Amino acid sequence: MIKEEALIKKGVMKKKPFDMTDEERTVWEKESSERVRAYLFSIGQPLVYEKDGHMVAEYADGRIENI
Repeated sequence: MIKEEALIKKGVMKKKPFDMTDEERTVWEKESSERVRAYLFSIGQPLVYEKDGHMVAEYADGRIENI
């Protein structure tokens, strides 16, 4: 069994989201999404999200499957 601490990655943000301007928050959200996608694909996992009311899994090779 994997300890929960091993699954959590902690970091330090340069600025808290509630202190950001709308533009800064938009850039931060976009960069965060890109980092998550890159990380999941690097460990061979799909990105799972809702699209048009259905859950889908997107893979690194561009394939998208309904789940």
